[in-house]
Amino acid sequence: MIFITGDVHGEYDLRKFGKDEFPVQSELTKKDYVIICGDFGFLWDESKTEKYWLKWLDRKPWTTLWIDGNHENYTLLSRYLIEDWNGGKIQKITDSIYHLCRGSIFTIEGRKIFAFGGAESHDKQFRTPGISYWPQEMPSLKELITGAENLNRNDWKTDIVVSHSLPTFILKELGMTEIYQPNTLTDYFEKLNRKMDFDLWFSGHYHRNLQCTHRHYMIFDSIAQITDDGFSIVSGEEM
Repeated sequence: MIFITGDVHGEYDLRKFGKDEFPVQSELTKKDYVIICGDFGFLWDESKTEKYWLKWLDRKPWTTLWIDGNHENYTLLSRYLIEDWNGGKIQKITDSIYHLCRGSIFTIEGRKIFAFGGAESHDKQFRTPGISYWPQEMPSLKELITGAENLNRNDWKTDIVVSHSLPTFILKELGMTEIYQPNTLTDYFEKLNRKMDFDLWFSGHYHRNLQCTHRHYMIFDSIAQITDDGFSIVSGEEM
């Protein structure tokens, strides 16, 4: 099974993975996957508290997959080797926690999943570079090209997109551009959106559980299970 949820920000939003909030976990194994759509936050300061909760998550019955958001320590993340996994590139944080590298397409449970993390912090002017903010939160030109090349090799077809931010047109339609200003990444997603053949697009970052279009969804503390006819919410509020 594949589940998708939003940001966890380290231990701050882990409550959604509790047994009462996410009871289906008693039926899961390491062959089941929970995908976090950015702001993982467990590679931040290497504190004892952080290590405790990272181990707690690692011991959960499923395998955790995550894309990076804007609130990650990219210096720490860069220490992990890049490996091949299920058709794409990952960084293995623990035996059952994997970072999905930007622009990769993975085949998981027979579905193609395009992963592309990153977003621009709207509060970066109040943050300290290399301590609470990293320029790598925004993708490099190489990463943008890699994503497009991988999609092209797959005839621009994928089943699910997981990202941290969304295409520019959605931010405009929802009147969110005053806070979440369009940038090179949201414009890039808009170009991909026009060209891709896909079924569902999930994004974290905005701290909402919201259906934006018939294919685009913001997800935060809800957990969606991918089904044959789309998805169902198994924990948290409906969208």
